[in-house]
Amino acid sequence: MKTDIYLQVLKRYAQIVRIRYNIKREYLTLGIPVFAALMIVLVAILAGHTLFPPEGQSSAAVNSEAAAKQAAYEALVAEMEASEAAERGELPASQETEPVTEEKDKSKDDLDHIIVFATLVAIIPFSIDTFLQKKNLKKREVAFGEFLYKLSELMRGGIDPVKGVVTLSRSNLGAISKSVKDAASSMVLGHSFEDSMHRMSASIGSRLVNKYIDIVVMAAYTGGNVADLLFRTSEDMRAVIGIEREKEANLKQYIIIFYLAQGIIIMLTNILSTSLLPMIQGVGLEMLGGAGLSDINFERGFFHMIVLNAFFGGLIIGQITEGEIKHGFKHSAILMVLSYVAVVTLLLPAGIAGTYTITAMSGDAQETIGGLPLQEPIVFNVTDTDGNPVPGTFVKMTIEPQGVITSSMTKEDGTVAVTPIPGSDKGTYIVTATVGESSGIATIIVNDEF
Repeated sequence: MKTDIYLQVLKRYAQIVRIRYNIKREYLTLGIPVFAALMIVLVAILAGHTLFPPEGQSSAAVNSEAAAKQAAYEALVAEMEASEAAERGELPASQETEPVTEEKDKSKDDLDHIIVFATLVAIIPFSIDTFLQKKNLKKREVAFGEFLYKLSELMRGGIDPVKGVVTLSRSNLGAISKSVKDAASSMVLGHSFEDSMHRMSASIGSRLVNKYIDIVVMAAYTGGNVADLLFRTSEDMRAVIGIEREKEANLKQYIIIFYLAQGIIIMLTNILSTSLLPMIQGVGLEMLGGAGLSDINFERGFFHMIVLNAFFGGLIIGQITEGEIKHGFKHSAILMVLSYVAVVTLLLPAGIAGTYTITAMSGDAQETIGGLPLQEPIVFNVTDTDGNPVPGTFVKMTIEPQGVITSSMTKEDGTVAVTPIPGSDKGTYIVTATVGESSGIATIIVNDEF
């Protein structure tokens, strides 16, 4: 009992605040979420999150990676010298080597992910509210058509419009029951039929209902066969609602087309990222004549393109199918969620460091002449933390300082074979196989001659 009293008091104060300060629904469903989204982005920026790592940080990461590869190569050379010394019967001098600890500096270049989450926070409440409002509006319009039909039947029985509205207010009229009761109470208190009906129209909030209420009011004041006019009006309103439903059903095909188009874009970018771009990036800068091509993060660019296309594509769907951009926010939210999951899964595999173990099974430390492919392929083995093979996983291959190499997918046994072509300069080349944030390396020694 006390709970009901508290709820009534709370509703009363909420109504007073809404009327006094003219608070609209959009202030709560759009204003507050947008403010929360901006605060999320601001906090992320203050915490050091960026769209791209700072220039100094990226160069430091490159230097750290080069130092790690150099250390691995020196360890390999030392192991080979120790093995040759053991074969000759010599005892190598004992030397203490300090363990090399690689401290990985994780850059906070994930502000674009945070912006996606913040955008969803900003638009999802408003999209849900607009969807529910439109759904309830359709119910009220259908119920008002039934109300006109019942009112015409009462007037055919000799009841005037005012008494007809009062009589119908005692019955269940579905979504407009409260509005009809308020109109009937207003008439009982002495307000005019026109004023009460216009209040009911305002509470229903439909342009279609407002148009037909004007017809009802004019018919009530002009006289004549009002019952037949109300009956024809109710039939006309039902026909209009039926036409609107048919139009929306016909326009749904465009929704399907937009969703399929977004899926096709994701598939095409996945093919580019896994097949074409790794091959182009592995060809080498000298052959393509482009500086810095291998350093361009195409996957991140595709991620931005797909998410932006999902957001604006949803707005276009709302404008085409429902006539208002605000009804497209729900499609934007759905497309962004689906696209984000697909992109993170396919284009941006967020593998955690240590999730995979990548080792060179064979083909390591081969000697060759520059510009020629290796006689034997380098085979990498990819396993998970439990030592199980990881089949069907994309492995990005790179060769430094230059050369031609192609990325590939792991086989059923978790292995992937690659036959790189090193550059023409003499020296040591590093082949790196990367899955997520885990990587494994192999070396190629290029000589002037065998």
